[in-house]
Amino acid sequence: MKKQFLDAMNTRYACKEFDIEKKISDEDFNFILETGRLSPSSFGFEPWQFLVIKDQQKKLDITEFSWGGRDRATGASHFVVALTRKGDMKHDSEYLNNFMRDVQKLPEDVIEMKTGFFKGFQENDFKLLENEKTLTDWAGKQAYIALGNMLTAGAIIGADSCPIEGFDKEKTEKVLGEKFDIDMNKFDLAYMAAFGYAKNPAKHEKTRRKMEDVVKFY
Repeated sequence: MKKQFLDAMNTRYACKEFDIEKKISDEDFNFILETGRLSPSSFGFEPWQFLVIKDQQKKLDITEFSWGGRDRATGASHFVVALTRKGDMKHDSEYLNNFMRDVQKLPEDVIEMKTGFFKGFQENDFKLLENEKTLTDWAGKQAYIALGNMLTAGAIIGADSCPIEGFDKEKTEKVLGEKFDIDMNKFDLAYMAAFGYAKNPAKHEKTRRKMEDVVKFY
């Protein structure tokens, strides 16, 4: 199992060209999505929302203002757009209160206690409430945990992938509002990711710093 995981980590790369004729099965892609859904997040609050885009016209719409994403999207089997919640992630939001009650199944006294801890974390420890962008950026950090898991999960089952940040964020968010009916007052665009099978599979030698340059033991 350890070898299988490390082999996937060593062979995974940002695929630039996908084979449009090859599709990831529903079972396999649901596995990839499940690793994203089950990913850890701060306080377990899951600030993410994933849009899975398979329709070719929708792929063109969402990548209209992307400098590289369009080729990835149109060739890929599945294209994921990751959103993160904005104001809903504030400690006193109705969304979080309902989340703790309905999803985490916490009793009222625990909800009150956890809300207090989260308030202190946001106000004092990480100072996330200084402006909206600070809180949104924090939520985006959580979403990237899910991205890493989905990319690796794909590699483990032989699927290729490419994470994408190359787009005009403001214009693409406008597209999400106008053509995907997403309330962008509530959501922020974090990243995109393409999944499929490489058109010309090739071995890519992994280049990374040496362990002793990356890790310090104390």
